[in-house]
Amino acid sequence: MTRIYLDNAATSWPKPEAVYAVVDDYQRNIGAPTGRSGYAEAAQVARDVETARRKVARILGVRTHSQLIFGFNGTDALNLALHGLLHLGDHVVTSVVEHNSTLRPLFSLEREGVRVTRVGCDAEGLVDPAAIRDALRPETRLVALSHASNVTGAIQPIEEVGQIAKAAGAMFLVDAAQTAGHLPIQAEDLPVDLLAASGHKGLLGPLGTGILYVRSGVEEYLSSVRQGGTGVFSEEDRQPLSMPSKYESGNLNVPGILGLAAAADYLYERGVASLRKHAVELTGRLLEGLGRIDGVRIHGPRHPERQVGLVSISVEGYDPQEVAAALDASHRVQTRPGLHCAPRMHRALGTFAHGGATRFSLGAFTTADEIDVALAALGEIAAMAAQR
Repeated sequence: MTRIYLDNAATSWPKPEAVYAVVDDYQRNIGAPTGRSGYAEAAQVARDVETARRKVARILGVRTHSQLIFGFNGTDALNLALHGLLHLGDHVVTSVVEHNSTLRPLFSLEREGVRVTRVGCDAEGLVDPAAIRDALRPETRLVALSHASNVTGAIQPIEEVGQIAKAAGAMFLVDAAQTAGHLPIQAEDLPVDLLAASGHKGLLGPLGTGILYVRSGVEEYLSSVRQGGTGVFSEEDRQPLSMPSKYESGNLNVPGILGLAAAADYLYERGVASLRKHAVELTGRLLEGLGRIDGVRIHGPRHPERQVGLVSISVEGYDPQEVAAALDASHRVQTRPGLHCAPRMHRALGTFAHGGATRFSLGAFTTADEIDVALAALGEIAAMAAQR
């Protein structure tokens, strides 16, 4: 039975063939670190990592590529942004929509004297910019918001929110884990000060990769939270202050970064706008089919233009884990059940007490036929519940 992978919001699969090829070539034939040695392979790796930085920056609309930092995942990037920027007495405005990658660092910072206000959302998971404005205080240091919910897929109005933050003198951090590679983004043209993303989701790179874009000048206020060897200014005790070395201590995940560069080439050639069109079409097909199945409740927007390519559902008579297990067992349709590391979002939706929801998330290689198989399988499961 053919595997139908609909868990791309967790990590994308499959990857472009070039990603596999470049990672394998590095591991077998190169194996050198970057910035640590002077032999030919090491020098080539150093050049390749900077080329990778340029390629990923191009996909995200970052013209000053040195402002793009490589991290180990989206969580690492968000931790750097939050722990590096916030201090005792600062105030943060965020939302119930956020992933634990934002919620948990903020919870930790609250214990250190940072104050946090979490605004609500509507039934689709959409945050009202007016609620952000109303939550601002004179001491607000940061507004932090997901670009799109990883539960409902709702795309947040980050441009409007960014303008509100800017007018108040606050910085704006965007969690683009669910939008980078899925939506066209021109980060330098947006009112965004920091933008974090995973490399292994919509950007189609390997696991263990992430990025943080830091608007020029913001690095003056953003402390490094990890210090160590960078391969430059090794004679000094203090951490380098230059970008991006200030934040890239220790050996980088070179095979992951080179794989991410290959993925960025694929995204550039195929076009993020083209991939977005593909996702809108398939999400519309999925939503239409789900709407015809009795006992299925959709959580979030029912308009593919207003969401990324993911849809979460509940099936009457089943808990989310049962739905996901039955889909995999019967038709090898692979989804993600549970709370999706977004407990406050599920509380807002009223799904927390029921164990969350079952999420279908599409990717660059998802086909219409796969959507149809998934819908047929879900229809069978829902029908069995009705017969109980």
